[in-house]
Parts: sequence; structure tokens; C-alpha cells
Amino acid sequence: MRSVWVKGRDKQSVVEEVRPNLFRIVVPLPNSPLKEINSYVFASSERSLIVDTGMNRPECREVLEAAIEGIGIDLEQTDFVATHLHADHQGLIPTLMRSGSRAYMGALDTPAFRQGKGDTWSKDGFMGDFARRSGFPARDLEASMQNHPGFRYSGSAPVDYIELKEGYAFDVGEYCLRVIDTPGHTGGHVCLFDTEAKIFLSGDHVLGDITPNIATWSNEGDPLGDYLASLDKVAGLDVALCLPGHRSVIEAFGERLDELVEHHRARANEVLDILEAGDANAYDTAGQMTWSIQAASWEEFPVMQRWFATGEAIAHLRYLEEKQLIRCREVDGDFLYSRVGQARV
Repeated sequence: MRSVWVKGRDKQSVVEEVRPNLFRIVVPLPNSPLKEINSYVFASSERSLIVDTGMNRPECREVLEAAIEGIGIDLEQTDFVATHLHADHQGLIPTLMRSGSRAYMGALDTPAFRQGKGDTWSKDGFMGDFARRSGFPARDLEASMQNHPGFRYSGSAPVDYIELKEGYAFDVGEYCLRVIDTPGHTGGHVCLFDTEAKIFLSGDHVLGDITPNIATWSNEGDPLGDYLASLDKVAGLDVALCLPGHRSVIEAFGERLDELVEHHRARANEVLDILEAGDANAYDTAGQMTWSIQAASWEEFPVMQRWFATGEAIAHLRYLEEKQLIRCREVDGDFLYSRVGQARV
């Protein structure tokens, strides 16, 4: 792996050539705890491929466009894959696409699938209503909705995404990237795997320096259960190099999968311990969980971090409910969780 400087129109970007004709561009995410996102470019004299792009904001666009220009691919002959629907992965696709481009996303994450799901970014929409019933303070709902990256930094225009299904393959130069459905982080999250090169593009399914956020704002489904099943699904792959959506590349793939499974087992048991003291809603449960954020108290967490933490708490509560280790009941329209028995995960 080597780093090369590429000269764009008005600035320089550092790009890693991970393998021949495979480049990693580190795109900044200002004022985000994630700090940056990895965009991957498979360069070919025929059709090139860009996997994930960063948010729809100038700081991301300037770096990415400079790097693309330096690498020397033709955007008219370039296709795009978003590993999932979040703005940091698809936000710049409408900006970078040209008339000859195609864009792909997992079927369950595409805008076409999500139509009719309700008003996402309103405090009175389905997420806002569920958050309120989960104990999230009503005074913070508007700020949470209006400052959410998905609301502020998604694509500048609609994209007619081609729906990716399990087994679809992209042939780009010397690489053949097979699509693997890996629901959990989102319902339609996909990864790409080159069997011969043993390269796995993991999006936000497997991260090395941080753990993926597994969250939900619904009492239907089991995203954490889906996520753990997706980890098990890819555990048998012969991966020499894992290229994640954020932070450092991963070489000890199997070890990292084991660490992620253990992390969520410990988190689930922590939730059980919290409920041992009595019934609690998701917001109060999240306030007693262990987080890496530096703050004197739960109330001093930035509002968006309390939002993400509560969503993750709900996912763990749903997982435990599906395992019949806790139960959820409505009290005056709000959701309260209580422990059932003494079993642990």
C-alpha cells in the first residue's frame, strides 16, 4: 500500500493506492464524530467504479473531486455504488454522476423502497413519534431532526438507483466484486467481495477503530439480530484485506468479527443489568449505558449523540425482546421495558 499525492484543480489530496488500480480517498466529515469516510475508486480504461462518496457538502466535494481528477478517471465512464443509504455514503453521488453514469444501492435502502414510509425528518413523523414515546425529550426533537446528517447532507437531486441483489457482480478491470447482502446497520446494507483478490469492502458493516451504529426507531424488526447474523454470514470468507467505510483498513478480519460480536453481547447484558433495577424507557436506558463520549453527564451529551445513543439502545432492547429476555409494554402511550427472568445473552 502506498500513498500518492494527486493534484486537482485547486488543491491537493492524499490518495492511497491500496492495490493496483484500487485507490482509497479519505474524505473529511467536518464536525462529525466519524471524522472522515473512505471512498474507494476502482480505475479502469473501460468503466471505473466509485464506492461511497461522502456527504453533500463543499468540504467533501473539493477533496473527492481533486482526488478523482488526479487519479485520472473519466466520470462519463464511471459508475457508483452506495453501500447503504446514509448521507456520508451517498450524498455526493448526484453531484458526481454524468449522463453515462449508473448508480447502485441495496434494494431495501433505495428511495423507491422507502417511499410511503412517512415523513422522516419531522418531529411529528414516524421517527419523531417513536422517539417521543421512547422518552426522548420533546424539546430536543426538532433539533435532532433538523441537524441530522441525513436531513442536511443527502444528495442534491433524486437518483434513480439500480437495486442491488445478492450475487450481482461488478467487473472492473482486474477486479470482480460480488454483492453480499449484509442487513443490520441499515436494512439494505451491502458489501462487496473479490474472491480472487480476497478484498472485502465492508461499508459500515465491519469497522476497525470504532463500532458500527446499530439503531432503530421502531418496535418492528430486529436490526441487531440481523447485524449479528450478517457478521456470521461473512465470517467464512477468505478475506486478506478489509476496506471499511471509516478509519483504518482491517487485516485481521476474523478477529475483528469476533470483537464486534463480543461487543454487542456485552452491551446487551449491560442493558439487562440496567433493567434489573426496574422498568425503564429507551432514553433512560441509553443514559445509563457506557459510551466513549467525553461528557460529565448524559444530559451534557450533544443532542445528536443522545439521539444516536437512544436509537442504539432501542436496537438492543428489541434484540432482547426477541430473545424473550425482556418485555415491552405501553403505559399511557409510552414504551417501558422490564426484565424477564435472570438469563443473560
